[in-house]
Amino acid sequence: MSDGPNYEVPERRRREQATDYEQRLKLLKSGKPRAVTRTSNRHTRVHLSAFNREGDENAAQTVSKELREYGWEHSTSSIPAAYLTGLLAGHRTDVEEAVLDTGTREVKHGSRHFAAAQGLRDAGVDVPVGESAVPDRSRIRGEHIEEVTGEDVVDNLEETKEEIEDA
Repeated sequence: MSDGPNYEVPERRRREQATDYEQRLKLLKSGKPRAVTRTSNRHTRVHLSAFNREGDENAAQTVSKELREYGWEHSTSSIPAAYLTGLLAGHRTDVEEAVLDTGTREVKHGSRHFAAAQGLRDAGVDVPVGESAVPDRSRIRGEHIEEVTGEDVVDNLEETKEEIEDA
């Protein structure tokens, strides 16, 4: 642990590995709101957050379990659910552009983070993401799930997407 009288204890959120302050500073210097995506084993969260000295302000916040209200019948931790969550967050806000904030976890191309970013883009929020990072359209539509389980994911995605856009 500490070694000597000059040891400086790291900030609490850094010790907990909850905040990467170097990455946060880079995102804040852009001057744009952040499209924050967080994934868990059960859900995907997307919120659009702007910096304020007293604390970040959320313009819109969405959790994938809210998709049930729009007719989504499948897993809330899948790539199609992440896409729909981003789409829903994009329709709930008036933010026109944002930078993607994926947090402290390692993020791989084609992951739920980038599916959510594509949902935001399809809702009209300009989120700069490389096309190679976004999952294929067939994965966003859920065709890979349909092949394995036989469930009608693609039709359910289209119906849910229409419900979100009409709301």
